[in-house]
Amino acid sequence: MLIGLGLIVLGFIIMGLDGQPHGNGVLGLTIGPIVVLSGFIFEFYAIFAKSEKS
Repeated sequence: MLIGLGLIVLGFIIMGLDGQPHGNGVLGLTIGPIVVLSGFIFEFYAIFAKSEKS
C-alpha cells in the first residue's frame, strides 16, 4: 500500500513541477494524472486482492 501512496504523491509532485502557467503543460495534464491514477489503481488492488494464506 505504501507503493501506491508513493505513486500518488509522486504524481502530484510531477504536476506541481510543470513550468507552464496553471499546469497546462505535458507534465501537468498528461504524465502527472496518469501516475496518480496508477497509484489509485494500485491502492484498490492492494485493498481488494485476496491474500494467499497457507
